[in-house]
Amino acid sequence: MSRIKTTLDALARDGRKALIPFVTTGDPFADATPEIMHALAEGGADIIELGVPFSDPMPDGPGLQKAGGRVHARGIGLPQVLAAVRAFRERDARTPVVLMGYANPVERFDQREGEGAFVAAAKSAGVDGVLIVDYPPEECESFAVRLREAGLDLIFLLAPTSTEARIRQVGRIASGYVYYVSLKGVTGAGSLDTRAVAEAVPRIKAHVPLPVGVGFGIRDAASARAVAEVSDGVVIGSRLVQILETQPRERVASAAKAFIAEIRQALDAKTKE
Repeated sequence: MSRIKTTLDALARDGRKALIPFVTTGDPFADATPEIMHALAEGGADIIELGVPFSDPMPDGPGLQKAGGRVHARGIGLPQVLAAVRAFRERDARTPVVLMGYANPVERFDQREGEGAFVAAAKSAGVDGVLIVDYPPEECESFAVRLREAGLDLIFLLAPTSTEARIRQVGRIASGYVYYVSLKGVTGAGSLDTRAVAEAVPRIKAHVPLPVGVGFGIRDAASARAVAEVSDGVVIGSRLVQILETQPRERVASAAKAFIAEIRQALDAKTKE
C-alpha cells in the first residue's frame, strides 16, 4: 500500500480532510526546498506536491510562472527535484511527496538515462506519486503500468470542462487521488465557486473510486474550509508561493509552517463541529 493511500485512508477514518500544499522546487531559494518541506509537514500538511520546473507551464498563473522563471535562472531541473526529495527523506519517511510537472522533463530524463529511468529514480528518491499535467489518460497507459509496478501513484487533473468519458478514463487508470481544478483558468486567478465544486465532486466520484482534492482559487483558511466541506482535501499553491517569495532566507521555512498551520487549524475545526 502506498504512503498516499495509507495517509488518505487514515484521514478518512478520522473524518479529517487532506491538506496538500504545493511549492516549486528551488523557490524562493535554491537550497531551501527540503527545509520548506519539513516546515509544511510540521505545520500539518498531509501530502506535499513538489513542482518540477518547466519552461512552458500551461495552467500556471503569474505567481507560479514567476517562481518557475526564478528557478530556471538557477539551473534547477528534475535532477535537483529528486535530490530535494532524497534530502527530505533523510528525516521524514512518512509524509507522501508528489511530483507535479510536465511530460517534457520526464521524457528528456528517460532519453538521457534510458527507458524507465525516471520511474526508477523517483522511486529511489522517495517519491510517492506523479502528476503530469499534459499526459492525458489515453496516452500514458505504459507509463501508468511502470509507476504501478514501482508502487507509485499516477494522479490526474480533472476540470469543470471534463466530459463523462474523460472522467471514466481517469477512473480506470488513476491511483492515489485526483486533483479537481475548480476554475476555468490558470492558478491564482478567478474566484472560487464552492457550489460548483459541490456539484462536480459527486459527478467525479461516480466514476473515480478515489479521494478528490480540490485546488485553484484556495487562498486562505476560509476558502480552504469551504472547499473541504464538499471534497476530500484541499490543494493550495499560488498563495503559498506568493508568501514565500516575500521572505528572507532565514524566515522562509517558518512562514511556510505558519501559513499551513493556519489552514490545518481551520480544516480540523470543521471536523470537530
